[in-house]
Amino acid sequence: MVKPAEQQIHRLTIEGYASDGSGVARLDGMVVFVQGGIRGEVCDVRLTHVGRSALWGKVVEVITPSPSRVAPDCPHYARCGGCQFRHMDYAQELEAKHARVYDALTRLGGVENLDLPPVLGSPKVERYRNKAQFPVSRGPRIGFYQLRTHKVVDVPDCLLQSEAAARLRQAVKEWMTAWSIPAYDEKSRLGLVRHLYVRTNRRGESLCCLLVNGRGIPREHELVSALRSVEPNLIGVVLGVNESHSNVILGEHYRTLWGQDFLSDQLCGYTFQLSVPSFYQVNPDQAEVLYSKALEFAQLTKEDTALDLYCGIGTISLVLARQAGMVWGAEVVPQAVDDAVENARRNGVTNARFLCGDAGEAARRLATEGIRPAVVCVDPPRKGLAEDVVDTIAAMAPKRVVYVSCDPGTLGRDVKRFAQHGYKLTRAAAADLFPRTAHVETVVLLSRETNPLTVEVRMEVETGEVKEHPTYKRIQEYVQEKYGFKVHTAYIAEVKRMVGLDMHKAPNAVEQRKHEYHPCPPEKVEAIKDALRHFGLIAE
Repeated sequence: MVKPAEQQIHRLTIEGYASDGSGVARLDGMVVFVQGGIRGEVCDVRLTHVGRSALWGKVVEVITPSPSRVAPDCPHYARCGGCQFRHMDYAQELEAKHARVYDALTRLGGVENLDLPPVLGSPKVERYRNKAQFPVSRGPRIGFYQLRTHKVVDVPDCLLQSEAAARLRQAVKEWMTAWSIPAYDEKSRLGLVRHLYVRTNRRGESLCCLLVNGRGIPREHELVSALRSVEPNLIGVVLGVNESHSNVILGEHYRTLWGQDFLSDQLCGYTFQLSVPSFYQVNPDQAEVLYSKALEFAQLTKEDTALDLYCGIGTISLVLARQAGMVWGAEVVPQAVDDAVENARRNGVTNARFLCGDAGEAARRLATEGIRPAVVCVDPPRKGLAEDVVDTIAAMAPKRVVYVSCDPGTLGRDVKRFAQHGYKLTRAAAADLFPRTAHVETVVLLSRETNPLTVEVRMEVETGEVKEHPTYKRIQEYVQEKYGFKVHTAYIAEVKRMVGLDMHKAPNAVEQRKHEYHPCPPEKVEAIKDALRHFGLIAE
C-alpha cells in the first residue's frame, strides 16, 4: 500500500470530532484530522501533514454538506486559530462538545453507564469574553496566533471579545506605529511589546495592561492618552514586565501607569476584585451556571468543612461558603490569595479562609492540623491534578470530591486515578463557557465508595505514662458535652497556634491577614484551652 502524500486530495466521510474540534475521518486505516469538517459530511480533503500514524487535512470542497453547516461570519476564521466551530450551527457545536466529554469520561476515565445530560449551552455566543490577550509581533500585528503556529494574524475585531478590547487594540497599534515602538521577536528575543491584555466587567469598565520585554516603555504619557481617548470607560492602565524566554504571557512585576490596577465585577451575587494575574472565568453568565452546579454536587451542610483547591480569587470558595460551615481555599499565586482574602472581607463572608501554597502542600497542611473536609473541590488548570495531589486528597478521606475541569482529557485521567482510591463518578455535567471554540467545562461528583480505615486516637508512652492525642473531632465533642456549644476546627487550629503548640509551617496568607476575619470568640478560646488541658496537650 502506498502511503498518502502531502497536498493530495482525497474524498472522505467525517465520522466524528477530535478534541481540538477537527473532524475525524479515515483513509486506508489511518485517522485523518480534518479542519473544517462536520460529522456526516462527505468532503474533498487536502492533506496538509502526513505523520507516521495519523494524517492532517483541510476541507477544500464539501460534496455532501451537513444541515448544520453555516457560512463563517468572521473574515479571519480561515487563518486565525481562536475559533474552531464557526462553520457549523450552535446546536451541532454542543453535540460535538457532549461527544468529547462523554468519550473522555468513558474511554479515558473508565466510567460505565455514564449519564451525561446535554451540554448547558450559553445564551450568548458573541462578545461574551471579559478578557482578551493579544500577542504582538512585527508590523505591528496585534491579534491571535494562526492555527498550530506562532505567526500572529492581525485581527482588528474579534467577535468573541468586547468592542472595548477592539478599540484599545487599535489605539496600541497606532501608538506603536506613531512612535516606532518595536514589537518583541521570539527568535531574536529582541524588541519590547509582547502582549496586550484587556479585561472588562459587566458594567462595561475596562482595565488595560501592556506586557513588555523590559522594565519600562518610552512615551508612557502618549500611550495612556491614546487609550483614554478611545475608551471612556477605561479605569486603569498597567505595565507588566515579562523578560522571560518563554511563551508565558503574564509577567512577575506590574506598575500602574494611570488609574487603578484592578477591576471589580459581580458574580454569583458577590463582588470580586480582579488584578491582572487573577484567574477569573471569561464568561461570567455561564460561570454562574457552572458554579451553581458545583454547589449542587457538593451537597454541603453547616456541619461541613470544604476545601477549595486552586481557588484563585475565591470565586468558588465564596459560593461554597453559603452552605458550608467553613471553607478553606488554597492558591499558589500570592496576589490572587490577597484578592481572595479581600473579596471575602468585602462580601462579609467570615467562614472562608485562604492559604498561599500549591494544592498538594495546602492539602497536607490541613491534614496535619487535623482538618478533615467533608468535601474537596478542585478547579485545576488544563494539565489537571498531579498524581500526588490525588493521593493527598484521597488520604484526607472526604465524602465527596467535586472536580471542575477545563479539559475533558485530563479530567478522564484523574477520574480513573480517583477510582483507584475508592471514589466513583456519580454525577456529571458539562457547560459551554467558550462558544465557537473547542473548549468546554465539566463538573463531576466523585463519591467515596469505601470507608477508609481511620484512627480517632493516637497513643504514645512518655515517662511510663499513656497519653491520649485527640483529633479535632474529640476536642469538638468535649467542648460540646461540657459547654453546650460547637467549635469549628478552624478555631481549634487558631487556639493551638495561640498557645504555641507545634503546627505545620506551610505559607499561610490567613496568618498575615487575620484581622480581616472574626477571631475565635473569647468564650470559645477558653473552652478549647480547657479541652487542650483535659487531654494533656498544655499545662494546667
